[in-house]
Amino acid sequence: MTETAFADGTGASAGDVCVALGEIEAQLGQVSAEAFGSRALSAATDAEVVAVLQRAAQVARHAEALMVEATAQANERSSSAAVSERMTTDLGCRSVAELLQRSTRVSSRAATALVQGARAVAEPVAVASGEVLPAEFPAMRSALAAGDVGIDGLVAVTGPLARVVSTAGRAAHLAADEELAASARGDGVDGAPPACADDLRGQATVWARYLDQDGAEPREVVAMRKRGVTLGVARDGVVPLRGNLLAEVAGQLQQIFDSVLNPKVAGSVADSEAVSGPFFAPTTDEPTDFPNGADADRRTAVQKRHDALATALTVAAASGELPTLGGAAPTLVVSVRGEDIASGHGQAHVEGIAEPVTLDVARHIACTGAVQRIVTDARGRIRQIETSDRVFAHHQRRAIALRDGGCIIPGCRVRSSWCEIHHVTEHARGGATHTDNGVLLCWFHHRTIDSVGWKIRMNAGVPEVRGPYWWDATGRWRAPTTSPPQLRDRLQRRVQ
Repeated sequence: MTETAFADGTGASAGDVCVALGEIEAQLGQVSAEAFGSRALSAATDAEVVAVLQRAAQVARHAEALMVEATAQANERSSSAAVSERMTTDLGCRSVAELLQRSTRVSSRAATALVQGARAVAEPVAVASGEVLPAEFPAMRSALAAGDVGIDGLVAVTGPLARVVSTAGRAAHLAADEELAASARGDGVDGAPPACADDLRGQATVWARYLDQDGAEPREVVAMRKRGVTLGVARDGVVPLRGNLLAEVAGQLQQIFDSVLNPKVAGSVADSEAVSGPFFAPTTDEPTDFPNGADADRRTAVQKRHDALATALTVAAASGELPTLGGAAPTLVVSVRGEDIASGHGQAHVEGIAEPVTLDVARHIACTGAVQRIVTDARGRIRQIETSDRVFAHHQRRAIALRDGGCIIPGCRVRSSWCEIHHVTEHARGGATHTDNGVLLCWFHHRTIDSVGWKIRMNAGVPEVRGPYWWDATGRWRAPTTSPPQLRDRLQRRVQ
């Protein structure tokens, strides 16, 4: 292996750094290839395996230090008020994070960490004098340059402390910076070995609490600062959601949950004697007896809250009260190849989500919205655009709501204003957007109607439901409704 040295002692140019990194990359690549090819580590002792981990991590920390420094330059060169003068604009990127993802092939989370770390240890240049100013965290910058800490440890320290810089004062902030950098090096006051990123985060959190002590700001100001919602990266068909809600926002969300997930359900036939008021006894020509509706829903509590949130988002998007995007209301766009829909095999894609979804998702969305068919040639040029609007009109929705009352699945009590309208016969199969072909379903039952055993048919314009075997072993078709006028009319027909 060769040694790399710079020609003079005054410092390396950017070209020198790139040449040196190229030589190191080649050497490290050779070492890695030999280790993998010979499976040398399989015969290593435990101590040797740990030594390889430590040396490789040291190399990685030095590499991360250079990435942070380069990111700091990208941040500075992309901070111009004039968009056309930014480095990101010249390179065709929307942000520094996007530039990092493209150039380094890291994840969006890793790119964000690089940007945050670079801001914390960058040495800004005064515009007026050209003087190089100290970094916000000078001690952590030195630890990073020496390879004592990597990007994980850097963000673990600077994240908690950055939130209290304005209230702690510069002297206290620098003291915390120095103490935590010493802990990263392993020469802190407690004499402990170099701390890992999680230990540094815990120590930084303690420092942040000590410096802030929650006394400099009113409680509501602290709450406003901590509020936030984050969508993670899609994995296995779900996107993690985390964050902090203000008390009044959480209260409003709880009201929505309570509204959609109202636990009150109608009494069953078996306990009819305990139900006050008129009871609709079954007849041979119009069966209305249902098994216990409470057993019809087997979702867990957290799954129900998810579906209630999905319902609320759908209602909000369709309300017309939200700001427009691209001149139209916020619209969920799901794309799928026509051949895949026809064959029943393939995947669909939700705009803004990297992971593909099933064809059932595309069918669900298409059932309640417009379908736009785009024909392209072999090169991808758009040749034809066809739009089929399958949305039920407002007057049709009101009429269907009067007939059905709410979600027609027995035991579900989602009211009509929160429901979607389902084409019983799919529009793609010739089903009309007509009251004789539309029924109210909540988001969950609409999303799963083709896969959980419930069947729906129209009988002379009246919806009928047949439940799965575990719910109703008789397999009878039943005409459900929770509409008060419809229930009153049924009672009147029985007593006449």
